Amino acid sequence: MEAVSETGIPENEKQGVMIAYILHVLGSFTGLTAIVGIIINHIRVNEVTSEFARSHHRWMIRTFWWSLVWVVIGGITTLIFVGFLILFAVTIWWIYRLVRGILNYLDNKPMRI
Repeated sequence: MEAVSETGIPENEKQGVMIAYILHVLGSFTGLTAIVGIIINHIRVNEVTSEFARSHHRWMIRTFWWSLVWVVIGGITTLIFVGFLILFAVTIWWIYRLVRGILNYLDNKPMRI
């Protein structure tokens, strides 16, 4: 029998979401763990039964891919110096998205996208 938290969210789904968040946060320093995190997100997003977990996986998927797009654009445009502003902005946005997601996770709230 599957363990369910007091909020009605299966414990294994909550744990999977937190593991993915941790991997994404560590990816800020290593890069590689964010790739593992995004793989977990893509695998789990359609397997989970709770809207809570699904919304957090979608949140991380969008955060990862949009960040990657803007990091590539910022990297290319560093030749004309505007890229440094883009890279700074995407870093702030990445941090905001991860902190907001983790805070909602801790409050047992799904992400509103």
